Amino acid sequence: MANTQGPQGNYDPAGSTQMFRAFVDEAPQTAQPQASSGPRVGLIVGVVAVVAIIAAVAWLALK
Repeated sequence: MANTQGPQGNYDPAGSTQMFRAFVDEAPQTAQPQASSGPRVGLIVGVVAVVAIIAAVAWLALK
C-alpha cells in the first residue's frame, strides 16, 4: 500500500494555498513607491528655489 500522508504527517495543501493567497493579498499594501514620489518632487523644487534665491542675493551683493 502507498503512504499518502507523507513523512510530515497531516499535510494540508489547502492550508498552504490559503497562506499563499493571504501573502499575495498583503503584498500590494506594503509596496507604495508612488506615494513617496510626491514629497520628493516638492523637496527638489524647494532646494532649487533656495539655490536660485541665494544666487540672486549673491549676484546683487557683488553688483
